[in-house]
Amino acid sequence: MPHKLHFKVIHASGQDDIYRASELNHHSPLTKGWQSSRFCLYPQDMVIQLEARSRLRKIQILSHQYLIPTKIEFFVGDVPDGAPLTLESARYARLGYVSLSDNEKTGYKARELKSVHVDAVGHFLKLNIHKNHVNKHNLYNQVGIIAINVIGDSLRRSYDFTDPDLLLEDNRVERDPALEGLFNKPDYISPLDDLAFDMYQDPEIAQIIRRLERKKQEAVLQERYDYAKRLKQAITELQKAGLVNHYLGEEYDYERLVGEKLGKMEVEKRQAVENEDYDKAKLKKLQMDEYRLQIYKDLNLNDLLELSGSRHPQHIDLEPVHHPVYTTPPPRLEELPPPPPPQQPRTPPRYDEWPLPRKALNVDDELPPDPDINQEVEPMTEVDLREASTAIDIFGLGLVSKAYSKTWSYREDALTAVHHQMQQMPTGNKEEAKSMMRAAIFLVKRGIDDKVYAVFKAALNLLRMILTEFVPKHKLGKADVTNAVEKSIPNLFHKAGDTAVRNRDDAKSFVLDMASFPEVKPTQSLTHECVKPIKLTLGPRHAQSRCELVESLYQKFGLKNGLTMDNVMKFNVEGLNHNAGEVREVIERLIKLMYKNHGAPIKEYLPPDDEKTRKNTLWRQLFEYFDQVDGKPSRSDIKKLKAEEEQKKQAEIDALHKQLQQLREMNAGKALRSDRSTDPVDASVLKNEPTKKAGPVKKKPDTTKPKSKVKTKAKDDDDVSMFTVDNICIFCGERNESFTEEGLDIHYWKNCPMLKRCTNCKQVVEIATYTDHVLNECEAKSNFSKCPRCSEAIPKPEYDQHVSEKSCNPSKSGTNHCPLCHENISAGEDGWKDHLMSRTGCKQNPRRLLALNKPAGGPVGAKAATRGRGGKAGAVRGGKK
Repeated sequence: MPHKLHFKVIHASGQDDIYRASELNHHSPLTKGWQSSRFCLYPQDMVIQLEARSRLRKIQILSHQYLIPTKIEFFVGDVPDGAPLTLESARYARLGYVSLSDNEKTGYKARELKSVHVDAVGHFLKLNIHKNHVNKHNLYNQVGIIAINVIGDSLRRSYDFTDPDLLLEDNRVERDPALEGLFNKPDYISPLDDLAFDMYQDPEIAQIIRRLERKKQEAVLQERYDYAKRLKQAITELQKAGLVNHYLGEEYDYERLVGEKLGKMEVEKRQAVENEDYDKAKLKKLQMDEYRLQIYKDLNLNDLLELSGSRHPQHIDLEPVHHPVYTTPPPRLEELPPPPPPQQPRTPPRYDEWPLPRKALNVDDELPPDPDINQEVEPMTEVDLREASTAIDIFGLGLVSKAYSKTWSYREDALTAVHHQMQQMPTGNKEEAKSMMRAAIFLVKRGIDDKVYAVFKAALNLLRMILTEFVPKHKLGKADVTNAVEKSIPNLFHKAGDTAVRNRDDAKSFVLDMASFPEVKPTQSLTHECVKPIKLTLGPRHAQSRCELVESLYQKFGLKNGLTMDNVMKFNVEGLNHNAGEVREVIERLIKLMYKNHGAPIKEYLPPDDEKTRKNTLWRQLFEYFDQVDGKPSRSDIKKLKAEEEQKKQAEIDALHKQLQQLREMNAGKALRSDRSTDPVDASVLKNEPTKKAGPVKKKPDTTKPKSKVKTKAKDDDDVSMFTVDNICIFCGERNESFTEEGLDIHYWKNCPMLKRCTNCKQVVEIATYTDHVLNECEAKSNFSKCPRCSEAIPKPEYDQHVSEKSCNPSKSGTNHCPLCHENISAGEDGWKDHLMSRTGCKQNPRRLLALNKPAGGPVGAKAATRGRGGKAGAVRGGKK
């Protein structure tokens, strides 16, 4: 099966003094890789010699993050039979090339891993590396390769390596032909041979994983499947423990290391050595040793590796015929010490229990890309020198060079040094103080933009000191403060939209604090910068952070300290046009808060509140909230209420039509009677089913029903004449052209003074027969009793008291008793009409005044009704006979 082939670089056309080609001979998390010399000529050539003549199956190249070649060509080299194995004797065949991305999309932070599948035989592999991609980070037109990996099959054993640097360890797992036959995967490439495994794995853990992998293969051949399963689980756990989740960028992103402890501690140890913090380096080494021992103990590694001997009765030797590989043997894993005896008072603390030093690295701190402990501050470029000329004049080249260094600790130290230098500056020279302040603000801006949290915090601390201590100490004016705020606030705005939550929160918190600084607050410069309308092209995250800042400033100060109704609402209106929903949500929240506090003036900055505007969901929600604050029902609530009222009115008019249909039938029946004395009608109640109260919604008249024409017999002769009851109310005698079937229905229901609605069942009944209706026909008749004194219907809960008090007006024989005013009135139908319709009639009949106030010519008297009906009154007779 193909496996990882060892090699060494034997030729390079150029190399940097620090990043030499020999770095490519080893794979580890802290490999620096090779870089060409500055301003070199292209193409650059590099030749690697394999440990033996091999069949190449796969080539892997890990490129630099910004020193990127445009393409790399591959050539395989071999020597003719009988020729010496030298570089000069090699003959090359071109395999092809790969192109590399310019890495602009990732911001020159990621390293590109290219894997090329080939099929060629030879002793040498030659790389022809073409010119670099141009970018702002590659100042010297260099190219760089972090690592090279070659996978293939060795065709013969002829190890010519004598470089002692290559004799460190044997990372290979020997393949036995029996394994290839067993697994039937002749082209299978183990993940342990991939370049990523060695580049991001702790070296010691990687060696143990390979030994465990070898044991697993042996267990499979011996059919010890439970043992093989345990080995597989141990390999997985070790990979998690030893993995260095390295950020392939210009510098390490420390947050990506927290889950992989050993790799993290190794890098921390190297960083401590670089900073000459040897106490911390020693502590990290002890932590790593303790953690390794704990892992080995938890996994029972001695038992898994069977260091005390195999437990399987039949040993299967997987070793092929051995050839001398290296002059020195690879290191062996020492047997773990036995656990402490029970009488030992305490066991060593676990890794997680070790106390951290006072200046331990923060989990967000980055690590330098170059672990060289003797690294010095790199010189500044000409561009940087021109850019930082003012700061160099004030603080010196050495300090500013640290501020521009690629090593984060130097950048932090530079800001700390400026902080102390400004604090110790004596008073008296205001112009010198102004110059120092301007130079410091320049470095603060760079520090705020730094991606390392420790440098960012140092920049915030320096800016806080400048605005709260340095300015009042040296009595600098508002113009200097305003200049400092205006220069630094764009960087703070940008940081407030950072991808890291802690960076965002700290930046926004600092802006809010800065707005309250005694030296900044009177200038109002910060609030004016905050409420400048945002551009619609601003990214959603940055736009949202700006809106949240304005919201927080309003909540903190209200319309004060530079915030006015005009500038805040102009900012809000512009924010509502942003295409990001999360931005508009913040603005909506702020507008609602402002309307709650200030009311109607807010609407002056918004579109008019009309149907066209409310079709937009955003404006509709805002205006409905305004209505709610003003105590008005929203339009949706109004529509809902109208719909409910329409339903209620429709039900009411339906019930009305049922009742009034019966009234029309009674009307027609009364018109047919020629003599009421000889043809009495018992109309004590207008017969109809109980219904709910209905509204005035009109219903189309029944056009299929002909108008009522009734034949009556005259008193003096037998001639039959036609009498039309259209346009006349048979109860009150009113004539009106509007009294169609619909008009009469409305008249009976609302206006006729001879009728009223029952307060219990809502039926329309004659007032003259109201008492009989309540006692005998109403659906609530069981709740009433008849008073023997006044003959009225009295509610049962009040009946006993009513009878015992004897305060009611007793009814008299030969008279009618009004149920409204409780008075005794003249007998007969005319008595009811006079009492219910005359000006001096019943004071408790509300319809009486309506009838009296109608225009003249509307109602007709009883005589007219009598003449039209053979001398008899047209109203239903009520009362007692």
